[in-house]
Amino acid sequence: MIGIICAMRVELDAIKEFAKDCKEISVGYFNFIKCSVCGKEIVMCVSGVGKVFAALCAHTMIMRFSPELIINVGVGGNLTSVLKIGDITVADGLVQHDMDTTALGDEPGLISGINIVKFICDKSIVDKLCDICEKLGFNYSKGTIATGDRFVSSKEEKNRIVNTFSAVSCDMEGGAIAQACYINNVPFAAIRAISDDADNSSPSDFPEFCKTSAQRSAELVVCFIKEY
Repeated sequence: MIGIICAMRVELDAIKEFAKDCKEISVGYFNFIKCSVCGKEIVMCVSGVGKVFAALCAHTMIMRFSPELIINVGVGGNLTSVLKIGDITVADGLVQHDMDTTALGDEPGLISGINIVKFICDKSIVDKLCDICEKLGFNYSKGTIATGDRFVSSKEEKNRIVNTFSAVSCDMEGGAIAQACYINNVPFAAIRAISDDADNSSPSDFPEFCKTSAQRSAELVVCFIKEY
């Protein structure tokens, strides 16, 4: 079984268009959808926005459904000049840019207790996602996705994240899902279709381009499922 987690309904609905035999299963706060996509068994869920919702959703999915891998799918902010709105980021790892215990002598982003800054995605999944991007003709970048509990919309914040973590995209869920998967020994990956440029234009760009970018990320993950 492949697990798919999206932050928002618009992201999941784009994937659900390809699903068959859907069955909703409520576990606590979360409504999971078990279904078939391209003949493969899938469990999907909308986590809600932010790190706490995302981590709770991933942990609940793992405990209840035991997926063999989890892919976090959705849209994100652009942190690099090589991408534009609608292009794809395939994460090779994820960090939490708002985790900060540097006052105690730690490096930025260090997750206390497990002493990790960057959660490394499963290489075989990453390579397959990159291959599919090339087959589909999608412009993409493989690199670090930086997660934090705020919508990045300023040049100063964008530069801080890039300079500290060399990230190519930012979001509000991926790093938390990666942490939940890591502590439960579940392979994971994350993809983001660019919805905005993580700058002063983002508040107006995001609503306009979110749906079309979600469709692009859905196309990628469905192709991955078909070839998995």
